[in-house]
Amino acid sequence: MAEGLTGGRAPGEKPVRAEVTRAGTARAGTVRAEVTRAGTLRAEVTRAGTARDSHFFAVLSRMRYIERWSLMRSARPENLAEHSLEVAEIAHALCVIGNVRYGRDLDASHAALLGIYHDAPEIITGDLPTPVKYFSGRTRQAYGEVEDAAKEQLLSTLPDDLRPVYEDVLGTSCEDAYLLRLVKAADKISALIKCVEEDAGGNGEFRSAEKTIREVVDQMAAELPEVRDFVAEFLPSYGQTLDELL
Repeated sequence: MAEGLTGGRAPGEKPVRAEVTRAGTARAGTVRAEVTRAGTLRAEVTRAGTARDSHFFAVLSRMRYIERWSLMRSARPENLAEHSLEVAEIAHALCVIGNVRYGRDLDASHAALLGIYHDAPEIITGDLPTPVKYFSGRTRQAYGEVEDAAKEQLLSTLPDDLRPVYEDVLGTSCEDAYLLRLVKAADKISALIKCVEEDAGGNGEFRSAEKTIREVVDQMAAELPEVRDFVAEFLPSYGQTLDELL
């Protein structure tokens, strides 16, 4: 039998037994490698499966359910997600204006992020009407404490390694005080735009609010040239029809 396997071969021809052995070894090695890789994948799946689920972005997605201006009769309701996007756009624009025209070194992208997240705690607290929020120093302080607790509750839904990043974008810490002022100005400009559009649509409900908010924005414009430029160049277009704009 051995002779049948090894004998009668041409000069230089490799033994068949050796080929069988090598093939068997290769197959066995391949099977072992496949089993090892499969085991590794199973281990990875197991680790992923045991990770704590994070509800952070599912909670954020509920911004669209929070209606603003709850004490006002709106021609078109505005939700928190819409407002946050507009604040992000305006905050980014204010930083760009500052960098291009006034030689500042502002992080426009970070300002946009702060704008997106600036009212995120209201997912939990709701949109407290301004007259209530600022009724007195005590109510403002109390609401500040509630807002801080809401931020902490949101942050607690994050994995530990991501939390420091979102502590920043939720506004619990920011080294650039001037940038924060521009984000706050963007928030007020967005509120003024809402009033302008409601009035342009024939709804007089917002006229008093427009007067009050415009005074605040004008004060900001006197101190922040970026706000002054935005109000002068971009604000007048709001409330116009699409045909007028294009």
